[in-house]
Amino acid sequence: MKNKERIYKLSFASVYPYYVEKAEKKGRSKAEVDDIIRWLTGYSEKDLQNILASDMNFETFFTQAPQINPNASKITGVICGYRVEEIEDEIVQKARYLDKLIDELAKGKAMEKILRK
Repeated sequence: MKNKERIYKLSFASVYPYYVEKAEKKGRSKAEVDDIIRWLTGYSEKDLQNILASDMNFETFFTQAPQINPNASKITGVICGYRVEEIEDEIVQKARYLDKLIDELAKGKAMEKILRK
């Protein structure tokens, strides 16, 4: 429960640089991170830039997302010791989906596979 509350209140803009850093350390790009975020949430590039300039938390980030990609349910595997497909809390699950996608990017997976095409 405490972990859930922490994720809800965490500023998206405070975590974003870590996503980019993780990807860039492995030779991937900020643009690819942005593509993944937009694919998952339906936010536009402009929306994403506005969010990064604000202190929007993860709860708001995901509840206000224009459209969670219908293929997000195809994201499976373990992240932080939890199977993402078994996480019951919707916001936590979406946050872990994003973590999983960034992990796949950093591991060198092709964007086509990451975006479940």
